[in-house]
Amino acid sequence: MNIRKNDTVVVISGKYKGRRGRVLEVYRKTERLLVEGVNIMKRHTRPTSRNQSGGIVEREAPIHVSNVMGWCETEEKPSKIVFKTLEDGKRVRVWKINGETLSD
Repeated sequence: MNIRKNDTVVVISGKYKGRRGRVLEVYRKTERLLVEGVNIMKRHTRPTSRNQSGGIVEREAPIHVSNVMGWCETEEKPSKIVFKTLEDGKRVRVWKINGETLSD
């Protein structure tokens, strides 16, 4: 999985197609991502000592990594992220659309 936390991604399929957001969390075992503002679900919570009011809380649910693609800010287009090995042996993430390295 080439997408990491804090990357900007765009949803390419499903109900939220075309929405952009920042990756909040990556679940590697299930190949899912938590993207900011995408796949909002409503959760009914009961009042507790921590949450006095309770009620209905909206929060993001994970979506599969195959439904998103990295968003290249310089090109303003979605692009795949690939790994490239430099001459010194270091592996870096690179945008496939223009060959620029991603800042980590």
